[in-house]
Amino acid sequence: MGRQKKPATPASFVLFNVIYEDGSLSSNRKVPGELVDGLDGDAPARTFIMDQDQKIAEMSGQPRGQIKSLKRSGK
Repeated sequence: MGRQKKPATPASFVLFNVIYEDGSLSSNRKVPGELVDGLDGDAPARTFIMDQDQKIAEMSGQPRGQIKSLKRSGK
């Protein structure tokens, strides 16, 4: 008999626009929805994006600036 497939679970992401201290903008950064659904609000999104930026900087050799503001993207 064939294997049963697991039902697909929809990936839930929240999109954020990030403005850096140098004025640059990074639009529609994906953050897992379960990180921002709790009592901490959007604070975990900042940490998640900072971690992403660190990994990108390590791979590219181009450091990102400090995050000035973080806002959910409009629909």
